[in-house]
Order: sequence, then C-alpha cells, then structure tokens
Amino acid sequence: MIKVNGEPLHIIVENKEDIAPIILLPGDPLRAKYIAKNFLTDAKLVNTLRNMFAYTGFYNGIKVTVMGSGMGMPSMGIYAYELFNFFHVKKIIRIGTCGAVKEGIKVPQVVMVDNVYTESNFAYLFNEEKINLVKGSIKLNQDIMATAKDLNISVIKGDNVTMDVFGPYVAIDNIIGRTPKFLDIVTEEMECFALFYIAKCFEREASCLLTTVDSNFSEDVVSPEERETALNEMIKLALETIIK
Repeated sequence: MIKVNGEPLHIIVENKEDIAPIILLPGDPLRAKYIAKNFLTDAKLVNTLRNMFAYTGFYNGIKVTVMGSGMGMPSMGIYAYELFNFFHVKKIIRIGTCGAVKEGIKVPQVVMVDNVYTESNFAYLFNEEKINLVKGSIKLNQDIMATAKDLNISVIKGDNVTMDVFGPYVAIDNIIGRTPKFLDIVTEEMECFALFYIAKCFEREASCLLTTVDSNFSEDVVSPEERETALNEMIKLALETIIK
C-alpha cells in the first residue's frame, strides 16, 4: 500500500486537529449536517470542499467528526484513505442505508455488518490483493452490540454485499447466488467493502451500521424525506458506541 506524504486533496481544513480521531461517515453530506445540528454540541463546519460537509463537535463531551462519504466505493475509498492516512483517524463507523435481501428483514431495521463481500476488484487496484471478503472490527462490533443492548435498540448482525451498481437496478438474486455459501447475506449497499478494506490496510478500526430502507420481499420503503428521522436510532447507537 502506498502511503502518500503531504496534504490531502479532498479534505481541506484550517488545522489537522479540526478532524477528530473518531468519525461517523454517512453517505449523504446533508445527513452529516443533520447529525451535527441534532446530536452534537458546539459543532463547527470544518470541510466544504466538493460540498462533502464535515462537522466536528462534541457528543457527551467527547470530540467527534461526522462527514459525508458520497456514493460508491471510489468515493468512500478517497475519504477513508485520507482520514486514516493524513489525519490518523482511529475509528470510523459508517452509518448508511441499504436494501434487505433476506426474507424476514423488516423495513426499517438496523443491521450491523459482520463480513462484507464484493465482486469488485477494489482491493486489487488499491493494494494488489485478490481479496473479495473482509471483516469489520471485532472490538468495535462487540461494542456496538453491547451498546444496542443497553439502549434497547434492535440490531441484526449479518453479512453484506457491496455493489458497484445500485441494487434495485440489477438482478440482485443472481449476485447473491454467487456469494460464498457460508455467508449470511442480509443486505446490499455500495460503500462498506472499501471502508473495511482500507481500515484493514491501515490496521485501524471500522464498522458499518445500516438501516434497511427497502426490501426484495416487501413493498415497504422509507422515502428520502423520511430517512433523516428514520435513521435516528442508528445514529444514536453509532455515537454512543464510538465514544467508548
């Protein structure tokens, strides 16, 4: 893996200390704004480059940054790399939305990703490793499940497939059918593998919490307008976990 010296190209802040060592990464930068306004105190907008807003504030007195990551593995890869490489971030929890691909998973439902699989060549392009499966941080995942129990938040632990294309636009059943049989694939989305793999390369902690907003087995859908408030349980769970 190449570790670039110098300055990041996509996160521009006044001081490196403007980025906290613990991070929440929603995909949508407007969701980062929502979290900063509704969950953090003394939140400061620290990055606006490409409108990928990053806010740093305090949650229960602990410094936290929340930042958008964009859509897809290339975008997630840029921000995860720069946060780990240039800002020496220690822990990241992705908080995103996903599609449910296993019968019985309700909408909405919070899911914690255990393993993530992809058919992408992301790992090979990034680090010349032929890897298509990577696991989230064991310690951080344990903290998530313990915190969920304390908060009485229902969380399903399962495996995820990260796609290069938007799930509803492809024959998702064919893709799920090609995943290793030992996996329990419950969700699909577009960013998780990149985060987990880059965290692995830097030997840092990364986990992923997802809220199902649609399902192959139900007509229930969480609309874009409803997503801000529908994701509050997941947001609180991620914040309570990452400050531990």
